Amino acid sequence: MPSFEVTPIGTVRNNRTDVQRTDNWGAVRSTITIDERFGEACLQGLEGFSHVEILFIFDQFPEHDDYREPRPYRGRSDLPPVGVFAGRGPRRPNRIGVTCCAIESVHGRELTVVGLDAVSGTPVIDLKPTMEEFCAVNIKQPEWVSRLMSEYFQP
Repeated sequence: MPSFEVTPIGTVRNNRTDVQRTDNWGAVRSTITIDERFGEACLQGLEGFSHVEILFIFDQFPEHDDYREPRPYRGRSDLPPVGVFAGRGPRRPNRIGVTCCAIESVHGRELTVVGLDAVSGTPVIDLKPTMEEFCAVNIKQPEWVSRLMSEYFQP
């Protein structure tokens, strides 16, 4: 398959630096500073939205060398093995993460959000305002996911 190159548009800054600390992201306040090449008005209009989808790179995690065998989620033996595309973890092809976050403020090239599950220094590759028409309805997921995620976005 052809490959492509992605250049970050900005960087995350927050008080989280430990990539092994994987829960309690709900109250994490992050500021994303957009690269100056986009100008001071690059976020204009985003303040009218309540949420933004943030695409970022899990740059502090290597990809696995083999994705063919399902693995227990987060390495937990109490969870069923799943294929690489049935999870949202950082050790994945292309290491792309995406999270929908509440917008706290927009100032020039700085966007402050709450609930971003990315450590300080993480490269951001895109931002998309969250629009109702793009949000899924009637979500279905296995019971174990709710157990796993019960503390993920807790403060």
